[in-house]
Amino acid sequence: MRVEFIFRIIGLIVFSIIGWQVGGMFTGSPDPLHDPVALRYVAFSAVVGAALGFVITPWLTIRPSSWARRVIHQLPATQLLAGTAGLALGLIIAALLAWPLSLLPVPFNRIFPFIGVIIFGYLGVTIAVTRQRDLIAIIQGGRARGRAHDNDYEGLPVLLDTSVIIDGRIADIAATGFIHGPMIVPHFVLSELQHIADSSDILRRNRGRRGLEILEQLRRNMPNLIRFSDLDVPEARQVDEKLIHLAQQLRCPIVTNDYNLNRVAVLQGVKVLNINELANAVKTVVLPGETISVDIIQEGREAGQGVGYLDDGTMIVVEDGQRFLGRTIQVVVTKVLQTDKGRMLFAQPEDGR
Repeated sequence: MRVEFIFRIIGLIVFSIIGWQVGGMFTGSPDPLHDPVALRYVAFSAVVGAALGFVITPWLTIRPSSWARRVIHQLPATQLLAGTAGLALGLIIAALLAWPLSLLPVPFNRIFPFIGVIIFGYLGVTIAVTRQRDLIAIIQGGRARGRAHDNDYEGLPVLLDTSVIIDGRIADIAATGFIHGPMIVPHFVLSELQHIADSSDILRRNRGRRGLEILEQLRRNMPNLIRFSDLDVPEARQVDEKLIHLAQQLRCPIVTNDYNLNRVAVLQGVKVLNINELANAVKTVVLPGETISVDIIQEGREAGQGVGYLDDGTMIVVEDGQRFLGRTIQVVVTKVLQTDKGRMLFAQPEDGR
């Protein structure tokens, strides 16, 4: 508040001087201090300018600077570097074209160089930010690839949401090397995990603590792959909304298990990597008519049914399999059913007895 008040006082002084000058221009008096009529107009104009300066100075100084700091703080360093380089290149091209454009007839010789600065500056920033990955690859000249180590991750970053951290399988996937870019965990996701871990409900508390343990495991085993970021989206309130906006800003996918977040993100043009879909895609392919071995571990919903599971967790419902409870038998797959929760196999004992 003290800084804002100082800026208001400075604005009051500056705008009062401007108001005095504007009032003097309108009165046309060469010496308004010795002209009572002109002095009233000039004084009124100075007072109006002082009041206006006191009110709007923060909106011309502190507010824009705070907004600029917030935006710059959220932008990745590569985008800032690419934008700055693109702006510099665009201004250099505009400066080279300024001389031939200045040879044009009046008033084009004054207008076109200014328009050229705006156009080429904008094009330089836009092109550099859009093609930043290609520009960085050209600058590096392949040195990064030639000298890459196992702990260097230079691929496209991904955002982790709370559900996929609690799930835990992301640690196993990362350990296999399928994720080439850094995994970013924003601080608001950490805050949500901490809130869940402090819950009075024992189930939620255990889930939150599991998520924190998974992050600690990733930080310990793959410190160059996991990154904790203070990037935020102040205008968004919900964690899912913040993730979507942040993914749009960073142009990177979201890794999640949340069905609703998946749908909303896709509708807003954000790429989503769903761990459940990945798990379903790599499950063992079993076709009707194949014979497999299964342990009957429990009874089914219908009378006489037995239930077993494949190594990947796929449920097998065996007709007339209750009598084999606790035994391993050969079964013939009769039907494969795809549900929202995954696949289910229906089978019957191979011997048919």
